[in-house]
Amino acid sequence: MTAALLVTAAVLLLCLALTRATNRFGVPALAVFIALGMLFGTDGVFRIEFHDYAFAEQACTVALVFIMFYGGFGTNWRRAKEAAVPAALLSTVGVVLTALITGVFCRYALGLRWLEGMLIGAVISSTDAASVFSILRSKRLNLKGGTASMLEIESGSNDPCAWMLTTILLQMMRSDVSAPAMVRMVAAQIVFGAAAGVMVAVAAGWLMRQARFPTAGYDAILVFAVALLSYAGAAAVGGNGYLSAYITGIILGNSGVPDKRALVHFFDGVTGLIQMLIFFLLGLISTPSMLPRVALQGLLVALFLTLISRPAAVFAILMPFRRPVRQSLLVAWAGLRGASSIVFAIVAAVDPADLRSDVFHIVFFIVLFSIVLQGTFLPTVARKLKMIDDSADVMKTFSDYSEETPVQFLKLTVSENHPWANKALMAVDMIPGARIALVIRGDEQLVPRGHTTLLPGDRVILSGPSMDPGDMAMLTEIRVDAVHPWAGRRLGDIRMHQRRLVVMIEREGDVIIPDGETVVQAGDVLVMNQL
Repeated sequence: MTAALLVTAAVLLLCLALTRATNRFGVPALAVFIALGMLFGTDGVFRIEFHDYAFAEQACTVALVFIMFYGGFGTNWRRAKEAAVPAALLSTVGVVLTALITGVFCRYALGLRWLEGMLIGAVISSTDAASVFSILRSKRLNLKGGTASMLEIESGSNDPCAWMLTTILLQMMRSDVSAPAMVRMVAAQIVFGAAAGVMVAVAAGWLMRQARFPTAGYDAILVFAVALLSYAGAAAVGGNGYLSAYITGIILGNSGVPDKRALVHFFDGVTGLIQMLIFFLLGLISTPSMLPRVALQGLLVALFLTLISRPAAVFAILMPFRRPVRQSLLVAWAGLRGASSIVFAIVAAVDPADLRSDVFHIVFFIVLFSIVLQGTFLPTVARKLKMIDDSADVMKTFSDYSEETPVQFLKLTVSENHPWANKALMAVDMIPGARIALVIRGDEQLVPRGHTTLLPGDRVILSGPSMDPGDMAMLTEIRVDAVHPWAGRRLGDIRMHQRRLVVMIEREGDVIIPDGETVVQAGDVLVMNQL
């Protein structure tokens, strides 16, 4: 036990150290984690004998649940919904097309049996959420045209389809399956998986808004349990657990759950740890001496997948949306294979179906090829295709620090009758603990000094400490329609209960901080502090 804990600690420390090093040289950290596992494994320096495929499959399944849940939880639906339709088609129709085209290649180029060739196509048909998220975020790739959102939605939601194809093909290899039975199996996976995801998300959202835990951090434990429940609940009734976990994550992440920032930080750490361990485990269970035997097959499939089947599926789906060719080429190149493909290959390896080829090591070779080649050159390809948005998030903004630190930034406009108008900053009565961080005058940004004079029309950015989570108040929303009694009236003229206050108005995508003169309009969403 002590030796195992020492090895685990050493592996985690090495992974952390190598993460910093790989960022400098542009090599994806996930490839290094796999290599580290191979170094510790049977053919490596430390020669740890580990061939428990059943344990690896179970451990990796649990890990993928959290990766997929957090993939949905961290998706900003407002920003991503424009790319949702093509991304959804890529994660379903695109997966099927990729599997079919690759399967045909495996049948005729490698001489495999039809079902076995299709099985390899199915196993590697989905892009890997952990790989795509890791590279996009670690390299801070700001891509044009909503490409990053499209890739994140696709990679976060396409594993369920690949999983269904894999299980159906394995069942067909074990026994004859009638067409009606196959249709029922697919329908049950989709319907029960989606229904379980929605029900768990709605129940969890209500519980999180009502519950008040005596100890900070218990809400993270609740969400941790919800992620597991979403998968297990769907699987228990024959649904697709991965689909359920993703749907639960995306609904919860966009439903205004309390203290989301702390949950994001928690899951950043959890998924980071999971990625290190899962890729190390996959490297550990592999037998590198077997790779030369499957290298030719793996290389042929990897090249065909990268250059033919994936681009064909992407262009077939994105062409009706009139997406630029440069964007389609980048989406095709960014179809990274990773942990999910290896996990599905492990499932095939432990299944009693009659496999005549080493599916696990063929897929393992393809994943190594994809992460090392495609992952390493993804930033270069994006630049060559001129898909980098240099105007977005090149450096951290005020919003970044608002999300990462206990500091908030506010903006106000100095009007003609504002008490700060035509005053030097040193003469302004400032709230203790707050300061002016930036003055925006027209198109010019001014670093404020004590002698800086504020003029009417200036926009001022103030910084100050954020609210402590323990002081968090619950806010409610009221949507005003045309027949609402408040529509068309000034807030100052509306008689409200003394324990209610409108603190914000959302109007056609804009946010308004109201005062008594603000007129409520039909379509407004009033955010209220109600005690």
